[in-house]
Amino acid sequence: MNHKRFYTLLIILSAMILVTSCSTIPKGAVAVTNFDKNRYLGKWYEIARLDFKYERGLNNTSALYTINPNGSIRVENRGYNYKESKWNVAVGKAKFVKNESIAMLKVSFFGPFYGGYNVIAIDPEYKYSLVSGNNLKYLWILSREKSIPDDIRERYLKIAEGIGFKTSELIWVEHDR
Repeated sequence: MNHKRFYTLLIILSAMILVTSCSTIPKGAVAVTNFDKNRYLGKWYEIARLDFKYERGLNNTSALYTINPNGSIRVENRGYNYKESKWNVAVGKAKFVKNESIAMLKVSFFGPFYGGYNVIAIDPEYKYSLVSGNNLKYLWILSREKSIPDDIRERYLKIAEGIGFKTSELIWVEHDR
């Protein structure tokens, strides 16, 4: 392959990646507006999730959100791997896609590659949160505590099902450590 053809192909592939990576929220989902970033900061326990390879085999999962010096949000995810008897920790960063009053963010744990992080439901006290990724493969129910009231759980499940998430496939996380 000659250099000109290679660079043309590289530009086309880069453009395709940029276009596809711009979609950070599933069709039918709406990010919370009037979002208060400062109230969202702190520790959240993962109550339930749709399983995916980076969290497979983990329990006692949580996320800690703090502000980086450059204004982005530092994300520290922790989970206990029972097979290896050790804690796994991943540190990344999150940035708002539009403005900080819309809970539509992009998160990166791997350099320039970002995935969607969208708060699609939150209670007025910022104690419980329903979060989606950029498609129907990623969903989390989060809480400031290691459990969640049944009424919040049912409300969040109904919202997720209405968007098209397969809530029957959720993993309900144990918090015993």
